[in-house]
Amino acid sequence: MTNRSARRTRRRFQVAGVSIAALLALSACSSSGDSSTTTKSDPSSSASPKLSGSITVFAAASLKESFTTLKADFEKAHPGTTVDFSFGGSDALAAQITSGAPADVFAAASAKTMAIVTDKKDTATTPATFVRNQLEIATLPGNPDKISSLKDLTRSGLKVVLCDRTVPCGAAAQKALDASRLKLTPVSYEEDVKSALNKVVLKEADAAVVYKTDVKAAGSTVRGVEFPESASAVNDYPIALLKNAPNPSVAKAFIALVRSAEGQQVLNQAGFLKP
Repeated sequence: MTNRSARRTRRRFQVAGVSIAALLALSACSSSGDSSTTTKSDPSSSASPKLSGSITVFAAASLKESFTTLKADFEKAHPGTTVDFSFGGSDALAAQITSGAPADVFAAASAKTMAIVTDKKDTATTPATFVRNQLEIATLPGNPDKISSLKDLTRSGLKVVLCDRTVPCGAAAQKALDASRLKLTPVSYEEDVKSALNKVVLKEADAAVVYKTDVKAAGSTVRGVEFPESASAVNDYPIALLKNAPNPSVAKAFIALVRSAEGQQVLNQAGFLKP
């Protein structure tokens, strides 16, 4: 081979080498781009699983209006879920839970009634106070008996209703009466705060000691009278996930809503105090 032929051959190999290198580089860029695109289009593995199914919430009677509003908000935000309630006196609800009644969440009107459940180790989470509630006197519309204080409820001939002492609203009323050194004999003790309020709404009683939230919910059917002694008998409301909750994922999400800013706004508008 002549020198000229050898030089031509070397040049052909050099051009071929450059072409191959360029092709390899292009291929690498293309692969890298494909990989990047694939990663970006991949759905996030940390996405929250969709909630579905129903839960049963045992809640104090005074929470009925607020929790019903939150139920609608929750079910709208999580299609496919259902929130069912059992409202009543906290002590009765606690007894049902410790007796094995199936439920996912317990929202009580006092720490004392929640303790009935925690003492039996029937909660899966530590109860958290989410609101507080204060007492008020509910009178007939227009307050025809001119009731202006807790002491006025002891007047002869006045028909007054209280919650049973085993119920949080009844225990709080008794605490306020004891602090004022007043003795009051009601015409009846009711099983929960709604039953006590209803006696006044139906005009079967002249007055009842209930929560501010219940007076507010009753609207024009009653008249509310505040009394200073109620400040010493404010009830904390705790909420907890129950140990044998059939649907813990949905139950936790509902508790989260109750404790969220949105949930607190609904509760505060109903007259509940911040925790």
